[in-house]
Amino acid sequence: MSPVPLSEARGLPVWRRPVTLLFLMAIAMPLSFATWSALLNNFVIEAAQFDGSDIGWLHTVREVPGFLAIAVILLLFIAREQTIALVSLALLGVATAITAQFPTMGGLLFVTLLSSIGFHYYETVNQSLQLQWLPKARAPQMLGLLLAAGSAATLVAYVAIVLTWQAFDLSYTFVYMSAGSLTLIIVAYCWFAFPQFESPHPQTKEFVLRRRYWLYYALQFMSGARRQIFTVFAGFMMVERFGFEVHHVTALYLINLVANIILAPIFGRVVHRFGERNALAFEYVGLVAVFMAYGGIYWFGWGVVLAATLYVVDHIFFALALALKTYFQKIADPGDFAPTAAVAFTINHIAAVFLPASLGYLWLISPGAVFGLAAMMAATSLALALMIPRHPEPGNETIFARLMPAAPAE
Repeated sequence: MSPVPLSEARGLPVWRRPVTLLFLMAIAMPLSFATWSALLNNFVIEAAQFDGSDIGWLHTVREVPGFLAIAVILLLFIAREQTIALVSLALLGVATAITAQFPTMGGLLFVTLLSSIGFHYYETVNQSLQLQWLPKARAPQMLGLLLAAGSAATLVAYVAIVLTWQAFDLSYTFVYMSAGSLTLIIVAYCWFAFPQFESPHPQTKEFVLRRRYWLYYALQFMSGARRQIFTVFAGFMMVERFGFEVHHVTALYLINLVANIILAPIFGRVVHRFGERNALAFEYVGLVAVFMAYGGIYWFGWGVVLAATLYVVDHIFFALALALKTYFQKIADPGDFAPTAAVAFTINHIAAVFLPASLGYLWLISPGAVFGLAAMMAATSLALALMIPRHPEPGNETIFARLMPAAPAE
């Protein structure tokens, strides 16, 4: 079947349109990845007796495919982005389904690598597809709705875990297998139900690193470094310091999901109304305060209620990261979406390759210092965000662009 141009996709039934495919993929991904994340800290401690250093190494391995996301550019020579997205989702589903079969350090590193390849390659091409398929005028609102849809799907899975984990004495094998299988079912439907869609702007199939995108690259780098500390150590703290069990950790995820379902569409409208600079500045100011308070838990002995509250607030702030996507959509050449998404994911994961392992050792000495470092990273991101102009566009990528002579064509 020949590809369907986006201009003709409006004539398709709703269940076969590009935006519907984006929503289904947004639902399929977190069913596996979020379930894997919710159970991970308990599983590695109970099954493999992990300490802070071990979990740091696990997440370092998990981030290597993100660092190598630039290889997606090579895949574009042999497959369309839509195909790459679905194959990557299938790999994520398979890896999630078999996770509990590898309860050793070596086994978990192997299955985590497979899962990460699926997750990061999917995220790379999915970002490109979103920027190509969503009109600029509605992109912030639609990205908020996509985030809410993924949260809603995950909410169903987490409610099931909270209600049944103890009541039915569920095993890690059963939960991981169920989550991975659901992702695979959705992927199979998407593969057969949707045609291939043709973007009006062919994507550049080569390495793209443009000087005028420098601020976007810098924000991506700081976002990746900062996010690692939350992803690796915030949840681990809840289990190691406060003794949270699976249903306790999952309950926190449930609160995060409900907040995202309610707030993500609102955040999309906020970005549309107040602009990317103001939205990102608000996020980073909040994150500085949150990470400093995390440090206070270790420095001053603050309690579990504050820790749980900070965990939820932290997660909510990250939803504003959709402003980074729309900032790039506004300043980029349409043909740069796919290669720059790959480059950006690699930049985002430069710090992710070495931070989890190195900070795992710092964690053994001073957990509070880890969160203090994260606060400094958030402050650096704030300084960078303030360089975004109120109305970014090609030729007006930063507040300094108007002060500098025009750069030669790249």
